[in-house]
Order: sequence, then C-alpha cells, then structure tokens
Amino acid sequence: MADNGGTRNGVTNDQSNPQSSFDPITLEILWRRLISIVDEADASVARTAFSSLLRDAHDYTCMFTDSRGQELVQGTFCTPGQAGAMALGVKKMVNSISLNEYHPGDVYIVNDPWLLAGHLNDVCVMSPIFYRERPVAFTACVFHHSDIGGRVASDNRQVYEEGIFIPPLKLYDAGDLNEGVLELIRWNVRTPEEVTGDIRSQVAANHVCARKVIEMLEDEGLDTLDDLADEIIDRTEKSMRQAIRGIPDGVYPFQGIIEGAGQRQDISIKLTVEVKDSDLCVDFDGTSSQVDWGGNVVYNFTYAYVFMAVKSAFDPDIPINEGAIRPVKMTAPEGSVVNCQFPAAVAARMQIGHFMTEMVFKALADATPHNIIAESGGTPAQTNIFYGKRYNGNPWLTMIIRGGGLGAGSRRDGHHCAIFPANGANTPVEIFESDTPLIVEERSLICDSGGPGKMRGGLGRKMALRVPADEYAPEGPTSIAVQAGRYKYAPRGLFGADPGAIAQFLVNGQSGDPSGLTLCRNGDVIQFQSAGGGGYGDPLQRDPEAVEADVRNGYVSLEQATEGYGVVIDAASLKVDMAATAKVRGERG
Repeated sequence: MADNGGTRNGVTNDQSNPQSSFDPITLEILWRRLISIVDEADASVARTAFSSLLRDAHDYTCMFTDSRGQELVQGTFCTPGQAGAMALGVKKMVNSISLNEYHPGDVYIVNDPWLLAGHLNDVCVMSPIFYRERPVAFTACVFHHSDIGGRVASDNRQVYEEGIFIPPLKLYDAGDLNEGVLELIRWNVRTPEEVTGDIRSQVAANHVCARKVIEMLEDEGLDTLDDLADEIIDRTEKSMRQAIRGIPDGVYPFQGIIEGAGQRQDISIKLTVEVKDSDLCVDFDGTSSQVDWGGNVVYNFTYAYVFMAVKSAFDPDIPINEGAIRPVKMTAPEGSVVNCQFPAAVAARMQIGHFMTEMVFKALADATPHNIIAESGGTPAQTNIFYGKRYNGNPWLTMIIRGGGLGAGSRRDGHHCAIFPANGANTPVEIFESDTPLIVEERSLICDSGGPGKMRGGLGRKMALRVPADEYAPEGPTSIAVQAGRYKYAPRGLFGADPGAIAQFLVNGQSGDPSGLTLCRNGDVIQFQSAGGGGYGDPLQRDPEAVEADVRNGYVSLEQATEGYGVVIDAASLKVDMAATAKVRGERG
C-alpha cells in the first residue's frame, strides 16, 4: 500500500533550502491537497467502474506527474506493482512526444507490457492537463482489466496468446473519441460492455484529476506545478537518502528458488543489494533466463517490487514520488526472467515478480532484522480467472485475487489472508456469486497454517466453489485459470521460526493442475487453499498466553500448541498448563 502521508521524513521536515519559495506550512497544505486530488480520482473509480475486480478488489492505480513526466503523487491505496512501473513508464511516454504536440482533450491508451506494468491486462489511460493553454501536468491510471481476450492460463508460451496488444494510441484526439479503437478492443474481448465501461471509468478518473489540479492552480495563484514538484521531489529524495544511510555500506547477497508452474523447472533468482552512502543498487546478475510460460517479468515490474522492499525496510513514511525513486537503482541482464524480452509470455508475471520484495528482504535480513518480515503465503497473490456461459447462453467472466498468511515480523504476528506485496482486497462472496453462476460453499481460515515462531505467521484461507448442476447450471464447461504459487515450497520463517503451510488446488478432492486451464463440469467442487505465512523467531519463546489465545480462536490446534510451541493446553478448560509447559520447553531447550 502506498503511504503518501507522514511528515517525519517527508515533505515539511527539511527547512534547510534557502531557495525555497514555499514555507513549510504552505508546502504541507499543498502536499495534502495534491494527495486529496488523486484520491478523489481514485474514489471516482469505485463509483463508476463496471468490474468487481476494480470496484471491490481495488486492482488499479491513479497518479499524476509534473510537465516533465516526473511522478508527483499517487493514490493512497494504489497497487505497488502498477504504481512503481507507472513511475518509469509514464515518464517515458510523456517525453516520447514533444509538449507542443499535446492538445487539450487528448487521451492516450496503451497496454504494452514492456512500457508499463508488465502484462496485457494492465491498461493505461493517460491525459495531459492544460492550464492557460499549455500542458502543466499529466494524469494517468492503470486498471487491471479482467478480460483482455486471449488464452488466460499461465502456460502460454508467447505474449501473442495472451490477448490484444495496444501500442500507444489516441483514444481521444482533442476531445473527439476514436471509435475505431474502442471497436477494435470490443471485438477482441469476451465481455465488451464491461471492458469498454471500465475504460470510460479510466477517462473519468483522469478528468476528475485534471479538473482538481486546475482548481488548485487557480486557488493558489500558480502558473505551473513544476516549482512545487521540484520542492516536494527534492525534499523526498533527501529523506530517502537519509534513510538509506541508516544501513551499513556493503554488498548483501541472496540466492533463492521460485517454483515453476506445474511440472516446469524451478527458477533461480540471484541478487546482490549494494549500499554505498545514500545510493542503493540491486543487481540480478546470475538469475535464470526467461522461461517458456507466462511468469516472465519485465524490467519495470521487477523494479516496482524491488523499490517497495527498499522503501518498506528503510522508511515507510516517506512520500512516494520521483524523489524516492532516484536513490534506488536496479540492473538485470536482458533476457533474464526478471528483465524478459519481447515476445515472452508475461500474463502470470506476478508468480515470479511478487517474490522480489521478500528476496530483497532476505538479503537485508542481517542488516535490518527488525524492519522486515518472513515469507508470506500471499506471495504471489493467488489469482483466479473464471469464465463460461450461463444457463441462458450469456457469456460471463470474472477474476478474484486471494491472499495467504502474511509473514510475521519482529514485533507482531502476520495478518491472515493478506495479499502481499501486492495491494488489493478480497471480493465479497455476495459480489462473486452475483457476477458468476458459481456457488461459494466455504470460505474459512486454515487452522495450523501459520508458521510457528515467537511471532506467528498469518493463516491461509480455504475457499470452496461448486459449479451448480440444477436448472441454473452453466451451458458447457466452466474454465478456471489459476495464477498462483507456494504449491511446492512453503513460506519460510526467519531467525529460528518454522514455515507456514503450502498451498493446494483441489478438484473434487483430488490435486488439480494449477498451471493451465481447468475445465469444470456441472456439479464439480473446486477448492483453493492459500499458504500460511512463515513465523519470526524461536517458537519456544512465544508467550504461552498468546498460544492459548490462538487455540481459543481456532488458529492453532492443541497438538500444534505442544509440538510447535512447547505449550501444553488443557483440553477441557483451554487454559495453559504452566508446569507442563515449563517441563516440555525445558526438555527441548
């Protein structure tokens, strides 16, 4: 989650710039107004979007830049992968066209994975903001469209199979809609009304942002945003550099393994984090080459989750803009799985890309142990795409994102069912059942799935769906595409803690193949079990009363209380037996 707030290390704490034309109080007021502008655009999406993935799961990002394409502010509840990639991609888009070639009312649309957020489903709509007859800023939003055509499974071999590829095009030219662009999109997707409705929601969000920026310029008597942007960005950069200086200079290596989709080969990720004064560089030399399935990651998306790890570990309160990005560099070999080249398949890029945050954490574990968390069951996000035809022949398609147990930290247990490091929300059962013919039979926490530790990992979640076989049964098979992970390697704990439970995908009680398309017959029951988070610290140091509370809440069984934590709980009273606990822990210690 983006955190635009906080002045401790943010916008107003540095008063050392004698050239500043903004006093600290005015600067803070203007900064807060900028946040409110983009958040109002963000809120308009929830009111106008067609897809539940946008309205309810919040899989979109709004932001705006200065006239030079430098990111100035992003939505408070943006998705880090989209936001970090947009900061690089929108700047490149803005500067690929001369300022005098933009016109009031222009709207650009693009979903080039290598230019922006890494796969075709993430569609960007960008607009120049004109004030006094010249462009003073640019506003953009990226929506994850559930349907972009193509074959939605993670086992595609090239991007051509994954949907319609939209290079940068004018959706509106000086205010005139290019109907041909909408028609091209409409004829390449399964649910055209929903997709084109969501695109119009993007245009509306940009309009809200532009109108509010102009109002601010008029109210404050400003001719441009650039001077204000320079002040905010420069101060943010100083704060970010100050945070990086808190880590000892050095080179911090890590090498990890990510499971391949299905029976495919595992992927080796090799990285080094080099800290030198206030500069930080992450280098992926030695990482596996791009693969022949959809887990490939473009440079922008890899950078987004590297940046998230660095900022989260060093200072979450620093505002996110061009200034926070400047001290953080990344290098990755071209053609590697974290810097793939066209036409690699990229639809399931989060199955590898989401791991970058925790791998940077692991590299920095000894340097900053109290500022990182253990591995998470919601890494990668558990993404499911469902489509088919209803009993009346009407097509339907929806997508949900499911979380797993968050890894524990040095000061707190992991949250249950967290989507990390992505940002998103769980779609309510009522919304899912209204969008599809499917029936949710169970959605529950999985006891004992959180890794034991001094701090316990968060619990994974079970979700069971049934394809109806009555008069409302779908016409033909229901297709399910799964983009997920943790089926082979459980989320590991830190500093002596245990791992969480692995994920499972079951079809009628039997293990299914989550790497391709699953065609379900009427009456089938599909069960998704997300992984639990790893623990943090020695489980024998966990407060026995905390274990007792976990047992009472159904998070930990009586057996795991003893086996995992060395805590004996009386089965009748559900109270800790302190004498028996001391004996068990003494024998193990």
